[in-house]
Amino acid sequence: MGVGGGEMAAAAAVVEEEGKEEEEEEGEEGGWGWRARSKLSAALAVVWVVLVVTGVTALHRSLRHGALVKAEEGIVCMCEERARMLQDQFAVSVNHVHALAILVATFHYEKQPPALDQDTFADYTARTSFERPLLSGVAYAQRVMHADREAFERQQGWIIKTMKHEPSPPQDEYAPVIYSQETVSYIEGLDMMSGEEDRENILRSRATGKAVLTRPFRLMSNHLGVVLTFPVYLVDLPPDAKVEDRVAATAGYLGGAFDVESLVENLLRQLAGNQELVVNVYDVTNHSNPLVMYGSEVPLGAPSPSHTCTLDFGDPFRNHHMICRYRSEPHVPWSAITTPSGVFVILMLIGYIIYAAWNRYDSVTEDCRKMKALKKRAEAADVAKSQFLATVSHEIRTPMNGVLGMLDMLLDTELKSTQRDFAQTAQICGKALISLINEVLDRAKIEAGKLELESVPFDLRSILDEVVSLFSSKSREKGIELAVYVSERVPEILLGDPGRFRQIITNLVGNSIKFTERGHIFVQVHLADHSNLATEPKVESVANGINGHIDETSVVSTSVSHNTLSGFEAADSRNSWENFKALLSYDTNDMAYGSDSENVTLVVSVEDTGIGIPIHAQGRVFMPFMQADSSTSRNYGGTGIGLSISKCLVELMSGQINFVSRPNVGSTFTFTAVLQRCERNAINVSKSALLHPLPSSFQGLSTLLVDKRPVRATITEYHLQRLGIASKSVRTIEQALSVLLGRNGTSLPRKQLSMLLVESDSWGLKMDVPLRTRFLEMKQNGCESVFPQVILLSLADSDKMKAEYGVDSVITKPLKASTLAACLFQSLGISITQANNEKKHHGPDSLYGLLLGKNILVVDDNKVNLRVAAGTLKKYGAKVECVESGKDALELLQVPHKFDLCLMDIQMPEMDGFEATRQIRAIEAKAHEQTDNADNSEAGSAAKKAQWHLPVLAMTADVIQATHEECTKYGMDGYVSKPFEEKQLFKAVQKFLGPSTSS
Repeated sequence: MGVGGGEMAAAAAVVEEEGKEEEEEEGEEGGWGWRARSKLSAALAVVWVVLVVTGVTALHRSLRHGALVKAEEGIVCMCEERARMLQDQFAVSVNHVHALAILVATFHYEKQPPALDQDTFADYTARTSFERPLLSGVAYAQRVMHADREAFERQQGWIIKTMKHEPSPPQDEYAPVIYSQETVSYIEGLDMMSGEEDRENILRSRATGKAVLTRPFRLMSNHLGVVLTFPVYLVDLPPDAKVEDRVAATAGYLGGAFDVESLVENLLRQLAGNQELVVNVYDVTNHSNPLVMYGSEVPLGAPSPSHTCTLDFGDPFRNHHMICRYRSEPHVPWSAITTPSGVFVILMLIGYIIYAAWNRYDSVTEDCRKMKALKKRAEAADVAKSQFLATVSHEIRTPMNGVLGMLDMLLDTELKSTQRDFAQTAQICGKALISLINEVLDRAKIEAGKLELESVPFDLRSILDEVVSLFSSKSREKGIELAVYVSERVPEILLGDPGRFRQIITNLVGNSIKFTERGHIFVQVHLADHSNLATEPKVESVANGINGHIDETSVVSTSVSHNTLSGFEAADSRNSWENFKALLSYDTNDMAYGSDSENVTLVVSVEDTGIGIPIHAQGRVFMPFMQADSSTSRNYGGTGIGLSISKCLVELMSGQINFVSRPNVGSTFTFTAVLQRCERNAINVSKSALLHPLPSSFQGLSTLLVDKRPVRATITEYHLQRLGIASKSVRTIEQALSVLLGRNGTSLPRKQLSMLLVESDSWGLKMDVPLRTRFLEMKQNGCESVFPQVILLSLADSDKMKAEYGVDSVITKPLKASTLAACLFQSLGISITQANNEKKHHGPDSLYGLLLGKNILVVDDNKVNLRVAAGTLKKYGAKVECVESGKDALELLQVPHKFDLCLMDIQMPEMDGFEATRQIRAIEAKAHEQTDNADNSEAGSAAKKAQWHLPVLAMTADVIQATHEECTKYGMDGYVSKPFEEKQLFKAVQKFLGPSTSS
């Protein structure tokens, strides 16, 4: 099989390679002229684009340069204005310091005794600090000569200290601080001449008589600032006084800490356009190492456009600059963009029109050529895809053929009812697995619009029974009720696609099983007209749902009855017992169905009491590969594609699907489907195998049912009615005793009462013990005719329940008609297998009649498939011989041979089925030629030719139509899909081995 897959892949590669070679040849023949003209037009287009781009770029640069010049003029104007205002503000502050120096000279030196002391100075400076908002503090330092130091220290009561608070060493003169503002009181007694820079500033200020600035440093406010030093003279000096005279007249020095950052900030805050500019102030006394006084440390060579202004703060020994630049690059004016863009668009449109007119014809021609080439490549890719899908289908379905074949052979043996139920369930699961494998392919077909529905007769109730069988094991394992109910008004036989209908139900019930841990899962089928009447009050709320669901508040506000299948609350209040009774009333009414149309619209609901769907996830329920959240797949499994496929299939059936879900309560999915009526007498023999009739052996029997839940009792009565068994339900064992003893006026004849069905929760350990004991004693002591067999309905294991509760038999739920029938057959001692075999072997036009005594050759490289095929064919009386390769088959089929039919696998190593069939036909043709040469009689030749044409049927696991075409191409007479069933095999061999065909 692996070799066969490799051959298919190689064939696909050959097809694709041939397509490429043809495409290249056509390109060389028809594309050279187009390429030459295309190159010429492309060259002209490039030249035109280059010219247009060059002109537009020049225009843009011209407009941008003009805008840049305008921006430079603006920054020069704004920077000069800010520099002038900064100098004026600084001059005002210097004048305030000068005035304070005059105050000290007047009241300290000209008054005897001095009218100024520390307290007066501190009080005055504090009260007038509003005049000096940019000065953090002022202080006065007196000039003291070394000869006067000792007397000065005695007078002040402290010694002169350096800036490091150490006694000042001897020097020519000192400048200790004697008056200070409270904000700088910590410098009192410090010698301002003990620091090298401060000493130089003091000497420069008394020599010039002007304010002197220090270099920038951090103030206590963490702002950048400078110290302003101003000399105080004993007498007024003329402006042209000599240095010696100024030094002799110097009495002391007045200093103040100046906050440069605050000054510049206040200034810029007052001016418009401050947000556009970045201002930096530098001390450039040392050009090699400029010091920042305001702003970030940006190099002096700031990016253009910028402007530098010189600041004059009155200190001739220090130089200061202000640099202004835009905070960001000046915006290019819209005119510099729109005008060139407009010109560019116009010129390019002109060029494009010319270019399009030039190349239109050639482009269309080339496009047609390319489209043809792409079409060929797409066809080749489609062939490769079909080959790939065929290989994958074969590899998956081949082992499933063995599984299902062995199960089919197992079912033909003598089995107990429970064993048969298990085997049938496994067989149904295997078939469902094959359909689930095809879901991804179905999704691809749906998206491509290639999925088509069949229109064949089918039994809806049998399909629901199969779904119940599929999930019966899981429901019993979880201990949840799983039940189906189909209205009597629903026709027995419908015309539609049973496989797709089953797929929808399987997806919905599978999701319910997955997300339900307690309670029940209930599937209902009704006619649309009757269902609408029963749910009319809630139709509006469903229609108003968003994305196919109802808002949670609209459900919570409705009163919900707990009288459900399991007693747990259901999400959709419309499925209450009251509405269910209303639907039952339509079933029991003899009124004819109101519609004369051939179409039948069904309403199917799947109700569960699981975890529900979160509100935030309800909008994406029907999206493919989407689940409620990331934990859903981790905790519960699944791919999230089932509901998406179900929605598409419902829409193909002209229906709609919606749901009601409440977290931690459950979900109810409801969909409609439009099918057609089909009478049983209109079904031909070939389609009769699609129906599953129930046995008629139970007609006329009656039973009594004990169940305290009316919904569950109705479902049990529905299955009994399908078998032709009359039933009556009561809620308790006590009521059942009354019925059996004739005290309840029941219409059931006691002599024909064949069984008593009791739900396990009505016969459990919590039941009234005396009542139960009395019931069993009456059954065992002389009341055999009154008390029929007691059969318990339970979700638990039947053998344990039978021994524990002392009943005659136990039927394990979930219920379906076939389970009930099997249990009754076992109770009556009828062999189901024998009856079925007799029906198979002796029925008219049966497969047994076709294959009896026929010699059949089976060719397959898989030993399991050989065993399955041989067992299936021998069951119907055929003589089977098996080989494992095409070469071995050729040896056995040399003319003359004994075989009436050959079943040939397609994918085999060494020689596949196609090649083997081709050689078989060659052998037959050679035999025909030899016969013609030996006997020229036309009639004899025709007879021989008919004799040596062996019917060859392909056994394939492919589901692609291309397989059938290949079978016909290589001389095969038909094919049988694996895993094959009786009805399919009968249809395939009927025309070759029928009564009209000679051996």
